[in-house]
Amino acid sequence: MNIPVYTPDLSGNEKKYALDALESGWISSIGAYVDRFEKSLAEETGFRNVIAVSNGTVALHLAIHCLDIGPGDEVIVPTFTYIASVNTIAQTGARPVFVDVQPSDWLMDPEQIERKITSKTKAIMPVHLYSGLCDDSVNELARRHGLAIIEDCAEALGSRRSGRHAGMSADVATFSFFGNKTITTGEGGAVASNNDALAARMRKVKGQGQSLTRRYWHDELGFNYRMTNIAAAVGVAQMERLPQIVERKQHIARLYRSLLAGLPFDFQNPSGDVTSNEWLVSLLLPEGTDRDGIMAEMAANGVDTRPVFYCAHHMPMYFTDERFPVAENIASRGISLPSYPALTDEDIERVCNVLKLACKVASV
Repeated sequence: MNIPVYTPDLSGNEKKYALDALESGWISSIGAYVDRFEKSLAEETGFRNVIAVSNGTVALHLAIHCLDIGPGDEVIVPTFTYIASVNTIAQTGARPVFVDVQPSDWLMDPEQIERKITSKTKAIMPVHLYSGLCDDSVNELARRHGLAIIEDCAEALGSRRSGRHAGMSADVATFSFFGNKTITTGEGGAVASNNDALAARMRKVKGQGQSLTRRYWHDELGFNYRMTNIAAAVGVAQMERLPQIVERKQHIARLYRSLLAGLPFDFQNPSGDVTSNEWLVSLLLPEGTDRDGIMAEMAANGVDTRPVFYCAHHMPMYFTDERFPVAENIASRGISLPSYPALTDEDIERVCNVLKLACKVASV
């Protein structure tokens, strides 16, 4: 039996609630489940305002747009990230400015940020990747310079630093509920903010800029970024089991680290007092390893893996000759292992054995 990298856990009330939404007739962006989903997210994260949207990418674009960032502005972002973080900056007409990451937690390096701040800098976008949360010093630096903070929490629902949920110190935090995220709505996302005025604007702009008090009155440019009631119904069911899902994923991560201890692999090491949701267990293969060969060997033995993200500054539309050595090294060596909640301990042992065998074949 093949072991995929990820498959969602839909073993709760997902079908029941989705059918209820269908039978209610409220299948688009108005319905009880949208309200319930937003409320459950607010209760989990601690934000006063959570607004459901159609996916995690538009969540980022909505946040940047409503912070009035646009042509001529710059936003500092790590080059080691999923491309949506960068694309959404460019979509507003602003310029993404890349920084390197730290070798231990693979997240943006605070020391490099200050050197990239100019008079055009309007915001910093910390991106929480895989199992890590960016250091608080990133946000402290942004505040000292009067910059907006947009935290990309697409992979961080359920993760906390010193007891506070990821994103709580940002102007806006964004989330993704794609099929491989800790909880899913199929496609879906959310923006969250404790700034009531900003949240009200994001709620209006996500719905074609329609006034929140006057139907069909549109007094600013808006977008159709709304989540459907059917998707939210699935999200409500997922949120009911978030603690159990996270607990299982944390167990999976601990078991991987235990079974692979003493071998020449480097795991991501979150800094500080981080309680991670352990979204996707990832590690670095030894220097000089044929990553593609090892992944192909594992696939031949029924275990899927995937490379970590490529650096954004290597993409054709953002290419630059500037070097980001830490990010480049991680991007060339990293792989992600199967990490979905339904994995059994026996499955994880099999993944580890297949990885060891693949490395042996590659003479690692």
